Amino acid sequence: MEFKDVYLAGRRLQGLVRRTPLEYSPFFSEVCGGEVYLKLENLQLTGAYKVRGALNKMLQLSEEERGRGVVTASSGNHAQGVGYAARMLGVRATVVVPRNTPRTKIEAIRRYGVDLIVHGEIYDEAELKARELERELSKVYISPYNDYDVIAGQGTVGLEMWEEKSGLDVVLVPVGGGGLLSGVAVALKSLNPEVEVLGVQSKASPVMYESFRRGEIVEVPMEESVAEALHGGIEKGSVTFEIVRELVDDILLVEEGEIRRAIALFLEHHHQVAEGAGAVGLAALMTYGERFKGRRVGVVISGGNIDISLLREILLEGR
Repeated sequence: MEFKDVYLAGRRLQGLVRRTPLEYSPFFSEVCGGEVYLKLENLQLTGAYKVRGALNKMLQLSEEERGRGVVTASSGNHAQGVGYAARMLGVRATVVVPRNTPRTKIEAIRRYGVDLIVHGEIYDEAELKARELERELSKVYISPYNDYDVIAGQGTVGLEMWEEKSGLDVVLVPVGGGGLLSGVAVALKSLNPEVEVLGVQSKASPVMYESFRRGEIVEVPMEESVAEALHGGIEKGSVTFEIVRELVDDILLVEEGEIRRAIALFLEHHHQVAEGAGAVGLAALMTYGERFKGRRVGVVISGGNIDISLLREILLEGR
């Protein structure tokens, strides 16, 4: 995959997705002693960056492929992106989500008119079901991360960040399966090889972290996480893993408590909502503050689709 793929995705998506703000954060700058800029993908259509990759992929399907319909598995945000793109393009979409998907996301997915199936306790089980439907119904499978067109679409987040603030020293990106991280890394490292690109993941679900360190995709025990959008394993042979190995400088782990605290502080100081996955970069600023002192830091706030009951619980914790 090359920079031109991200650039062409940016041209393809122009006017179809929001060019979200890159906003200076006085509070989080003070927290880490750096100069912090937040890429607010929580303000994106569907409330998360995932619509970029889903739409970039589906815009390139042939008429025959669109006629067969698409199927995907998701913990919520990718499903909404596929639903949005399917409705725009008149494509029939089937979406499989695990039972741990927040109610807020399930209700939002239904509003796009997709065929919604709730299956399995975790994302990996939902993905297996979606792959079954791909074979049985001859639908086109749209991976949340393991697809070059999806990765290129997600990479437009990094492209926009650089166009707004070309002097960033380091960029923090949430990572689960690696679609966003690998796309942003391709964009930024192509524009400036010296920029440090860091993935951030919860200690409750450290699959990419452990795989990155061991040099191969591994399975690890996972616990319940407020960052459920980063939960789940990585497909064997996933194209994202090789890109992450080649281009990403490091992956940081953050505690669940710090993610919850970051959600509350983001709401308090920016008057906006971030979901758990969207707040891991902020949690990293608080956990590894010295690492960012005196540096210009970009942080991707990847989404804002948090369940209202969870948000209420987090806010009550701080009282």
